[in-house]
Amino acid sequence: MIGTKGTLKYIRTQIHNVPILFCPVCHRVEVHHLAQNEYEILAEYAHGDGAYEVDFIEYVDSKTSAELYENCVNHEGEEPLEVVRNQIDMALDLLTFSKQTSDLEWEEQLKKRLHILSQRRNKLRQKNATGGAK
Repeated sequence: MIGTKGTLKYIRTQIHNVPILFCPVCHRVEVHHLAQNEYEILAEYAHGDGAYEVDFIEYVDSKTSAELYENCVNHEGEEPLEVVRNQIDMALDLLTFSKQTSDLEWEEQLKKRLHILSQRRNKLRQKNATGGAK
């Protein structure tokens, strides 16, 4: 999961700058667990007030980015190719462990993840080789 800030929609209210975790493989987005309670309260109040947009930072005394994302392997500002390489390294380490524990389901999930990450790595390499032009 990559630590970043993003905009989430709660019913009809958009909440900007919410601390989130994003998976580059499955594209799952989660509110960071340290901000989950504040997000839920703000979302309920903003929706109840009929607000279409609110900024999380304006209403919540947020933790520092370093504190929020200290357990994240990668962060949004990093080079995309480096993020993918780190994700591949981590998935390979986990694959080795899954084989040692004979967890076949987890092993298959990791193989699928590695396949997707390899495709993304190849696209990024190709993009870098052509100078970003497609």
